[in-house]
Amino acid sequence: MTTPVHQLMGKGVRIHNPETVEIGSEVELRRISGDGVEIYPGCRIYGSKTLILSGAKLGYEGPVTVEDCCIGPRVQLNGGFFRKAVFLEGAVMGLGAHVREGTILEEQAGAAHSVALKQTILFPFVTLGSLINFCDCLMAGGTSRKHHSEVGSSYIHFNFTPHQDKATASLIGDVPKGVMLDQKPIFLGGQGGLVGPSRLAYGTVIAAGSICRKDELRPDRLIIEGVARNANAPFASGIHLSVKRIMINNIIYIANLMALEQWYHHVRALFVDPDSMEGLSAALFTGMTETLHIAIQERIARLSAYCRMLPISCNPQTVQEHRICEIFNNCSRLEWLFVMERNHSGDNCLRDEFLEGIHQGIRENGKNYLSVIQKSIPEQRARGTAWLQGIVDHITTEALDVFPLLTSETT
Repeated sequence: MTTPVHQLMGKGVRIHNPETVEIGSEVELRRISGDGVEIYPGCRIYGSKTLILSGAKLGYEGPVTVEDCCIGPRVQLNGGFFRKAVFLEGAVMGLGAHVREGTILEEQAGAAHSVALKQTILFPFVTLGSLINFCDCLMAGGTSRKHHSEVGSSYIHFNFTPHQDKATASLIGDVPKGVMLDQKPIFLGGQGGLVGPSRLAYGTVIAAGSICRKDELRPDRLIIEGVARNANAPFASGIHLSVKRIMINNIIYIANLMALEQWYHHVRALFVDPDSMEGLSAALFTGMTETLHIAIQERIARLSAYCRMLPISCNPQTVQEHRICEIFNNCSRLEWLFVMERNHSGDNCLRDEFLEGIHQGIRENGKNYLSVIQKSIPEQRARGTAWLQGIVDHITTEALDVFPLLTSETT
């Protein structure tokens, strides 16, 4: 009886030491390209949704376990565990990776060794160093492999609070400008951390060793954070600080993901080659859109859980107590609103004008996503950004209207 390993070898997959490689019986072998794919010793491949396209390499530095991942052309997963994640063309992960559901690495994004990701979206070229925990965030910025946003080694995105909630997703850059691949890089220095939920503007530099606890929405800023004093004080469980900032940042994050979903639907879809195992194949595109959908659902669920765990007062007195009661009582309305706004596609005129330029770019450059976007003229990119920003602004405004006290001038 021919084993799955030998069937893959028969179609051209190069498997080093095949006796050490395990292919689950549920894996659909037709979804694994025979063109230039290499699988090194000790690898395990599971899941009916697993997709491996041409030139991908698994396990060069150490054994790899893949479960229901979509792996694009020339991706290198050099060692570690990967589940329900998507890797677009040229993405790279080093030895010791631990990558879980809701993660998308777009073209040429990557990380060195011992990096943990979950519910993480990295736009093209974004690079992570080693020994990093970077879950629950979206990062953009940069224009090429030589001019990219970067996270230094031994960095952590703090995504869990003493109140045991994970309404902590951070927006490092944004979607409307980030997808245009023309923004200044963001640099997060090594041996540091970012406390979610935070928002950072393009051009932000956080010095090595700094723990950033605040938003920075002004571009081109240097942040140096140190420990100014020692403290040891009683901790009162149940007291929630910065409720306004947490709610607003979460809503803006979700709105950005919804704008990205429209970008995938209207723009990325134009680059799909339905009959190819190269580039953005139909199967890879499906995996990417499904993963983004999961990411949106995760963020809505985390925000809803946060709203429902807030301690409400039977007789609210302070502005903060009134706000908390308002959030708690209107959480279901917020969930319903996100469902209703899911298909909001923004200004159709702006979108169609932008798409005209994309179609022209495809005619001139073929279905090379990076080339088409980067060669588009500034005026065209500005229209695209305005279209996506309109989606973000509309969803954010509608969501905040559910909580009038949240946006009142009273602090």
